Parts: sequence; structure tokens; C-alpha cells
Amino acid sequence: MRSRFSIAAVVSFMALVSVATALVAVGQIERLARTEVRQALESNGMDWIDVNADGLRVILSGAAPDEATRHRALRLAGIAATSALIVDEMDVESAKGTGPRNYFVEFLRHDGEVLVLGVVPASLDRSEVTAALVRLTDGAEVRNLLASADYPAPQGWTDAFEFSITALERLEWSRIGVRAGRVEIRAIAESVGGKSELEAELGRDMPERVDLVLDISAPRPVIAPFTLRFLVDENGGRFDACSARDESGGKRIVSAAVKAGLKGEVPCRIGFGAPSPEWTDAAVAGIAAVARFGSGSVTFSDIHVSLIAPAETEQTLFERVVGELDAALPDVFSLTAVKSDPKAFTGTGEREAETSPEFLATISTEGTLLLRGRMTDGNLRDTVEGLARALFPGVDVRASLRLDQGLPHGWAKRVFAGLKSLSLLVDGTLVVQPKLVDIRGIAHDPDASDEISRILSAALGAAEMFAIEVNYVEPEDTGPAVPTPEECVAGIGAILDSQKIIFQPGSSEIGQDSFPVIDRIAEVMDGCFEVRMEIAGHTDSQGREEMNLRLSQWRAESVLNALEARRVLTGNLIPTGYGETRPIADNGTREGREENRRIEFTLMTDGEAVVDGGTDNEQN
Repeated sequence: MRSRFSIAAVVSFMALVSVATALVAVGQIERLARTEVRQALESNGMDWIDVNADGLRVILSGAAPDEATRHRALRLAGIAATSALIVDEMDVESAKGTGPRNYFVEFLRHDGEVLVLGVVPASLDRSEVTAALVRLTDGAEVRNLLASADYPAPQGWTDAFEFSITALERLEWSRIGVRAGRVEIRAIAESVGGKSELEAELGRDMPERVDLVLDISAPRPVIAPFTLRFLVDENGGRFDACSARDESGGKRIVSAAVKAGLKGEVPCRIGFGAPSPEWTDAAVAGIAAVARFGSGSVTFSDIHVSLIAPAETEQTLFERVVGELDAALPDVFSLTAVKSDPKAFTGTGEREAETSPEFLATISTEGTLLLRGRMTDGNLRDTVEGLARALFPGVDVRASLRLDQGLPHGWAKRVFAGLKSLSLLVDGTLVVQPKLVDIRGIAHDPDASDEISRILSAALGAAEMFAIEVNYVEPEDTGPAVPTPEECVAGIGAILDSQKIIFQPGSSEIGQDSFPVIDRIAEVMDGCFEVRMEIAGHTDSQGREEMNLRLSQWRAESVLNALEARRVLTGNLIPTGYGETRPIADNGTREGREENRRIEFTLMTDGEAVVDGGTDNEQN
């Protein structure tokens, strides 16, 4: 007995200890959650909220000055603690007194989600707002937290609200605030050019009686290496590449280039990655040095600076300009200065007694890449040909490369960098020599010259001599022509005429052998998603008329579902079953019945089908 009593006592004691431990743990969690939520709210000026904990729940109470502040308090509390644990018992002081001047809406759109909150007139259908947002944002998840007040909409409210809805469609990352007669937009554009387009479009579409406040930013790219290359020759000054830390720095660099002979203003590329806060000062000093020579070039590749003076420059002037630039550059930069010593091009890639060895590559718009010149060994020759085919997919690569073990050190690196640069051109020529890489031609990318400068300076070093002469030509619009409605229907009809769709006997299930037919129709539909068409189902006269009508409808819907499964937009398609009511052949013969069992794609105008789009077949 004594033993049993001891065991029971021990068990009871352990149970009490467990309960006490749990109570202590819960108490600690309560205090921690309450403290974190209170600190988050008070740091945002919301000391009017009472924060209490009940177990794992955090209860917010108090009178919010308005509905927007209450929603903001809930968001802050949900960040400090799990949103599911927050209990809202707050009142709104102005809920009963909300008048027309207090109407407001805030839209937040990001990552495929839209949050909308605020107070709107009761006459506004909030469910319609949600449906419109889903439609305009390509199916984004919409969280509608709008409240309403029974006051008439003030002047300017409707125009501002409708404009904000259309603006939200264009802005995938945005925050839009709406009040009567005023819309404030903060958004992120995909590029600097996209920012300008958005600002122009929104400014053009803004209603006359609405004030628009725009704050659109464009993400700055990371530029690596951070490159600037400025040249002056007989044609004046030009940039092969220009990188700047910010807009003001870019303007200073361009202004210095204009003084050195640049014609027109070419904006620098703004981005991150500058090796020094004094990048702009260094660039301006380098451009001024080139201007002192009257011709030549300066290349910045991160902290490495290469100054190349004309071969005929007097030594005294050369040393003075180099010394002044070296003193002007911040300590982090290293300077290399030489006089130019360009080699003549043979244009053949052959090594001749009076010239340097060459590698020559030519890409043409006809889709041919010619490689000529010398390689050190067979492995390098094979590697160069393989790299060319990888960089120029779909291009006919023709190589005539000979072996020469006497080529200088670093030959392969120069050839690789040159081919990578040439791949940015649609028509051009690359010449590689031991002391010079020359690339020239036509590009469809306006930043091609900039990118080539980065490739060559990163691979060869800023002190290496290279020449770039790339002209930008806007590509022609070679995209496929949008088919006419008649062409869409005719295209589907041709598919169905060449191969019939087979249904399972007495069923609406499409046979697997007919899946390729649906695939081909789906390809045609990619360019015809705005053409209104009817998918018409037809049967022969065997069986009951009512059953044939239902079967034809089901089969038309099966075709629609099969297209949807292939990610075809089907909002323009209407499935309709006609049963046996529209035969095109004699139902008294086997061949006729087979012709009558069909699906037709029909062009619709004003709700009526007017053009047949082919037939297909099912087997009973």
C-alpha cells in the first residue's frame, strides 16, 4: 500500500509540475506577443490602442480616428505577431460621421496580388470592383477590404476612382491612393524607357479635373565591369560605352564629352557597381585628357584606366598629360598610358612577312559565319569552332583555320572575347591581332557597343587596345501577321478536312488518336483568340432526336474543354449542339451518315454563324 501511495504521489507531483510549466510558458508567450505588438504600434504613433493577451490571442481595442488607420494597425500587428492570432475589437470614431470628404481608397499591387481598402460610397458595388480588378490584372488574387458610407460621391470622386482602376492595370508593382479629385501613384517600372512610357500614358489619360501625383522609379541594373570608353578621331568624339552612378553624374560626364568633341548628347547608362564614389570625377578627368591630345581614347574598366594617345604625340605633351591625369584620379584607380601602334589588316587571316598574325570572323545577315586565320593547335581550333556554333545558333559556320604554334601568349583569350562580342551583331567583322582587337558592324540592340566594351575590357584589360565601330539599326518587324477572322476559320477547316476527330462510340470522349488534331487546332487558335467562333456539333439521324441533340452539345463542349486543357483562351468560343437538324448528306447511306457526324468551327457576326470552318467525324 505504501508503495502504491508513493507512486501516486509522484505522478500527481509530476502532473502539477507539467501544468505549472505550461502555465509559465503560456504566460511568457502572452507577454512576448503583447510586448512586440505594442512596440510595433507605438513606434508608428498608435498609442491609442490597448493591447491585451488572452492565451495565444492578442486583442486590440480602442477608437481609431478613421477606417484607414484601423486597417493599418491590423497590418502592423499582423507583422509583429501571426495575423491569425490578432483579434480586432477596435472602434472607428469617424465611422458614423464619415462624409464625402473622407472617402478614400488605397490599392496595393505586387506579386500577383491586389489589396484594396478604404471607404467608398454605398452606391459603389464592391463585388463589381473585385471582378474588374481580377479581369484587369490577369487573374490576380484580390483582397477587398472596402467599407462603405451612405453619402453621395463628392465632385471629382468618380473620375479619380475610375482613373485609378485603369492605371492599376498598367502597374504591376504599385501603390495608388485615391481621394476626390486626386490620385497619388507610386510604382516601379521595368526599365528607364518603361518609366517614360508609363509617365506619358498616365499623363495623357488623366481626367481634366483630377490632380495626379506620380512617383515612378526604374530599377537600376548592376553594371559589371563598370565601363566607360570615350574616343576622339577624325569624325569627332564618341562613346563606345558610358556608365554613371546617377543622373547628375551622367550629365557631368556627357557635358565633359561634348567639350571634347562629342556631337549631340548621348545619355550614360545609370546603374550600380561603380568602384568608387568619385567615379564621375575620374571619368571627367579622363575625357579631358583625351581632349588635350586632340585624339585618342580613354577606357575605364572598374578601377583600371587606359589612356591611349596618338602615335605622333610629342613625348613632352604625353608625359605632362599623363602626369596630370594620374594626379587627378582618386587613389583607388590605376592608370596605364601608351601611344597607339595599330597594325595593318590583311583582311585574310593569313600571316604574311610584313604583317601581324590575324584571326578574322565575319557574320552576315544571310546566316553565314566565316572563320579564317591561325590557331595554336587542333584542340583550340575545335574549341573555337564549337564556341562559334554555340554563340551563333542556326548559323552556317564555315571554318578555314590553320595551325601555327608561333602565335603569341593570350591568343585564345582574345579570340574567345572577340567571338562573344561579334555574337551581338547581326552583320559585322572581327579582326584579332596580338596588340589589337577590332570589331565593327550593325546591331539591333542600342546597347550593343556598350556591352562589347565591357566584354573586351573585362577579358583583355583596360590597357589593351581595341576598336569598336558599331551602328545601331532598328530591327524590322518580322513578326507573324495577325490572321483575319476568315483565315482563322479556314485554317481550322483545313486541319479538320485533312484528319477527322474520332469520338468514342456513343460518347463525348475524344479518342487518343485525335489528340494531334486538337493540338494543331490549338496552334491556330494562338493567333485567333479574339475571333468569335461557334463550335457546332452535329450527328446523323440514328437514335432519338432528343438524345442526338444532347450528344452533339456534349461533343462540342468536349472540343472546347480539350482546347482549354492546352492553354487556349476560349472566351471567344461558343459550343452549340444541333443534333440531326442540319444534315449535309443522305442519312440513308453509311457514307452520308458519316459525313453528317461532324464538328464545325463557324465565324460569328452579331451572334450568328456565317462561315463554316471544316468538319470532323466520330464513329458509332
